[in-house]
Amino acid sequence: MTAYAIAHFPTVDLNHEVVEYLQRIDATLEPFGGQFLVHGAQTHVLEGEWPGAAVVISFPDLASARGWYDSPAYRVILPLRLRNSTGSAILVEGVQLPHAATDILAAEAS
Repeated sequence: MTAYAIAHFPTVDLNHEVVEYLQRIDATLEPFGGQFLVHGAQTHVLEGEWPGAAVVISFPDLASARGWYDSPAYRVILPLRLRNSTGSAILVEGVQLPHAATDILAAEAS
């Protein structure tokens, strides 16, 4: 099942370290089938507050997403971003398609 790395970065200091991170991240994603779906595009806030940028990366499955995040290639560049941004990041599995909102009720009942 498709999995996603989702991040929200309220602040990013676009300095030389972040530029290096951006130049190197694509190569870390490729071996795990990772692809950017959302990356720094303008957000259109409908409810609440959402300062900063959103990032969504898709992976073939959760094992691939975890493999990417824990890979030596990504771990070596991660500090470049962590030193220069604030935010949160998660890994989450997608849903089996087709999916209806009420499908989670059946999962909760079992």
